Amino acid sequence: MYRVVQWATGSMGRTSLRRIIDHPDLELAGVYVYDPRKAGRDAGELVKRAETGIRATDRIEDILALQPDVVIHTPRLTDPYAAQNDPVIRLLGAGINVISTAGFHHPACHGAAYAGPLLDACQRGNSTLAGLGLNPGFVAERLATTLSGMCAQLSEIGCYEVADASSMPSPEFVFGVMGFGSDPAHRDIRQGPLAVMFEQLFMEVFHLVADSLGTRVLRLLPEHQLTLAPRDITIRAGVIPSGTVAATEWRWRAECEDGRALVHSVVWTADPALQGGGDRSAAHWRIEIKGRPNVRASIAIEDPDPTAPHMRAATDATIAIALRAIPDVCAAPAGFYAYPAIAPYRDRLAPP
Repeated sequence: MYRVVQWATGSMGRTSLRRIIDHPDLELAGVYVYDPRKAGRDAGELVKRAETGIRATDRIEDILALQPDVVIHTPRLTDPYAAQNDPVIRLLGAGINVISTAGFHHPACHGAAYAGPLLDACQRGNSTLAGLGLNPGFVAERLATTLSGMCAQLSEIGCYEVADASSMPSPEFVFGVMGFGSDPAHRDIRQGPLAVMFEQLFMEVFHLVADSLGTRVLRLLPEHQLTLAPRDITIRAGVIPSGTVAATEWRWRAECEDGRALVHSVVWTADPALQGGGDRSAAHWRIEIKGRPNVRASIAIEDPDPTAPHMRAATDATIAIALRAIPDVCAAPAGFYAYPAIAPYRDRLAPP
């Protein structure tokens, strides 16, 4: 039995909290919330479950005192990206393992000033930090690298996601963090702090994939695109006015030391028809590997309930990956954790 704290109760956190409460091998030890109006409420009440006897808190000191085995860390992305590090450092330094869906996939790629305090906290607390999720965390790092093992020659790995954001409930997230409804004539989000934050998050994907291939990222080149609303579009979070951003493609191309290329693209859209399709599947990915042979894979994750919100299946998958990792992370040595890729492409067969 693992004693688990759920950190935050946004849409991702509520899903995680339900899974923790329902899991026979997990004991809910505590819940951290940002909203003081949630503090003191029973965890079950927050997610439509029976009372658990566990009261939510907005004080990190209460979480530290619980000394759980692991914290499932599902906050919203912060701007700047590193703003989330301080509480994670406190958790790690207190001997608490952390599994995060909001970053920490490859802290070392940001340099010693970023990674050093996190690693020091792991060593001080004999704890482990893992960044795990669906994207980032699985599609490129674990799935695409595995598929590359079918290639006799390899020139490029590309991963492309299209996510339907129309059912996301939070105006703050959709219009703030994601940049929907912004007017490029007044503020081009591809050039501002939002672009910097997303690059800092997704650059970890490139470095993890490059590491698994035995190479190194030399340059990361942004190729972002915006799609403007051809009319007013009403989504759950509000109205996107005509002529403002209704879809964003955050896309980068990495040039690697061995001459190979890596491409990662994430499209968030208010309507999949804007990208030439009408499929409202919960999530959709394409993996395209160029080499000999070429390898293509298409992945749809769908909720068994066709009336469910479009992103629920992807949220379920993200949390499933994080919770599945609990025994592995808790057993790992102190430091940064990453699942090893399974036999990715190699052009030389010398021992690593």
